Amino acid sequence: MIDQYFSTIAEHFAVVNRTPLLRYTTKSAMKSVALTGRRQLEIQEVPLPPEPGPGQLLVRLRAVGLCGSDMHWYLEGCVGHNMAVYPMVLGHEPVGDVVAVGPGLTSHQIGQRVSVEPTVSCGHCAYCLTGHHNNCVHGVFMGGPSAEGFFRECALVPARNAEVVPESFTPLQATLIEPTAVIVHLLELVRIKVGDTVAVLGAGPIGLLAATLARYAGASRVIIADRVGHRLQLARRLGIDAAVDMSRESVVDAVMDLTAGRGADVVLDAAGAPETIQAGLDMARPGGQFVLVGIPSQRQFPVDLHAAMAKELRIQTIKRSNHKGREAIELIQDGRIPESIITHRLTIEQTPEAFDLVEHYRDGVGKVVIEMP
Repeated sequence: MIDQYFSTIAEHFAVVNRTPLLRYTTKSAMKSVALTGRRQLEIQEVPLPPEPGPGQLLVRLRAVGLCGSDMHWYLEGCVGHNMAVYPMVLGHEPVGDVVAVGPGLTSHQIGQRVSVEPTVSCGHCAYCLTGHHNNCVHGVFMGGPSAEGFFRECALVPARNAEVVPESFTPLQATLIEPTAVIVHLLELVRIKVGDTVAVLGAGPIGLLAATLARYAGASRVIIADRVGHRLQLARRLGIDAAVDMSRESVVDAVMDLTAGRGADVVLDAAGAPETIQAGLDMARPGGQFVLVGIPSQRQFPVDLHAAMAKELRIQTIKRSNHKGREAIELIQDGRIPESIITHRLTIEQTPEAFDLVEHYRDGVGKVVIEMP
């Protein structure tokens, strides 16, 4: 059964020697954005995907969010120990419309709008069977070296990875499903109790989402810190209790002052820098929790674990979203996720500009979404 499954997966990602899907469009090719080297993005014309096979959907992309991990591939040519394989197509926060369904497929219909979970898991290994799909030993991630992402006009996706989006959602709202699902998974791993003080390091899109949902999880006070002034302004507009400018003051001292020397109950590090990791361990209260959400650029760096051991901290990491798209949709539908974190909308032709915008924190940028024509 496993061999049969992976032959299907291999067929899913192989687009050669198949007839292009011409009957769904007047075009014979589509635009795609390829990362061809560090800081090198090229707009290319590539063949349309083939006809969808069993269990597959053909999705016409409407919008794709730009994620921090996309920036790691772009700036560093790697994410941790995973090296880029050029050319590669990034983008894993997509929303699109179903334009074709595979033979005999009844779970989806043409015309439905869907958000796509980017991790294709096998469904059969010990991790999948226990609900830990993000740790699937055979998992394929769409948006990295192993499979194309969604900075392109059309994509074939497994139907079981496509979550139907409510008709009331705009494409912009729907691009927030995947990053919100990451925070939903985080809250499965981390216990935030009523009355807790939560400190969030990094006020980028993931940090802002984490801070927002920490309050809904029960935190009585949320403190967020960053070095970029306009990000802190955005956090204040979202109603975060306290915003600390790390370029002007010690975030550890600020958190200790705000908690009367006790420290934060939960620290969520959405920056992933060595200095924020150490600061997070230092500002957590004895018996508290430290969660590494952001991805460090460095593969190895010194951290004083004795500081954590002296306080018996619980240290947690997180990997992707673990198929929590449905829960994320419910949160957005309930109005709990602020669409205002999306500050810029650019076209697929402007994707290189979008990456440059985020790299240099220009023009008050928060979250960037690439929209398809």
